[in-house]
Amino acid sequence: MTEFSHTTVLLKETVDGVFTDPKGVYADLTTGGGGHSLELAKRLDGGRLICFDQDAEAIAAAGVRLSGYPVTFVKRNFCELGDVLDELGIEALDGIIADLGVSSHQLDTAERGFSFHNDAPLDMRMSGEGLSARDVVNDYTFEELRRILYEYGEEKFAPKIADGIINARAVSPIETTGELAEIIKKSVPAAYRREKNPCRKSFQAIRIEVNRELDVLETALSVGFDRLKIGGRFSVITFHSLEDRIVKNRFKEFCTGCTCPPEFPVCVCGKLPRGRLVTKKPITASEEELAANIRSRSAKLRVIEKIRK
Repeated sequence: MTEFSHTTVLLKETVDGVFTDPKGVYADLTTGGGGHSLELAKRLDGGRLICFDQDAEAIAAAGVRLSGYPVTFVKRNFCELGDVLDELGIEALDGIIADLGVSSHQLDTAERGFSFHNDAPLDMRMSGEGLSARDVVNDYTFEELRRILYEYGEEKFAPKIADGIINARAVSPIETTGELAEIIKKSVPAAYRREKNPCRKSFQAIRIEVNRELDVLETALSVGFDRLKIGGRFSVITFHSLEDRIVKNRFKEFCTGCTCPPEFPVCVCGKLPRGRLVTKKPITASEEELAANIRSRSAKLRVIEKIRK
């Protein structure tokens, strides 16, 4: 097993955006290597931090890194935030952090099966349990494969790739990331292969399906915002357009008041904004951070503050 390592993206910006009270209670929904958690924990004085991660290796590594700080570790999916807070007797939070990127450790550990750069068993499970990438690739119908490649990968050659997968597995099961990568490359035009690595979008789509990433994000945003105190903040880092669109639209909903039709002379719905955007536009990595960590190039940070129940 490789040592757990992860370069934290937008570290100061994320923690600055969410931190309001050294005696407050905070949650890091995606602890990973513990970078954001450590920065936040250092600022606590009488406060408490709840650290979530599905990955047992991440929890173990963060436990060492955050030893001595007031931290409670939870090996659960962050969509279970509400249940966990109830179990811990915590009514409301002062702040929440979520870094939605796949950790450097997961990408760089070949046997986890996240990367198309290494030949390894098809897996991609962040929790190590349940549906795997192998199950998706070998058991899904053509239409199911086409749908996830198009919707989650925004892959324009989704039908050709899905057809390539169906034809290949008819000969023998697809077992490794290397096999899948070769099928994808053979399924797209040569010009597309020369333009960029054609595997990136398909691997992203399958990973999202395996981990139900968009569904759990929707749940976590709703539950998380509901469980914030008035004045509490929510910092979210996204790495691709699908996630960012969900966060942007959900934050916009929280900040929207009256929803009456424009032709109504007066408001009859009585709805008031529940939040305000701390960042009008997403914060992105500085030139210095980009030079030090190429994986930060697609990171976008959005922060919202709760102003009303």
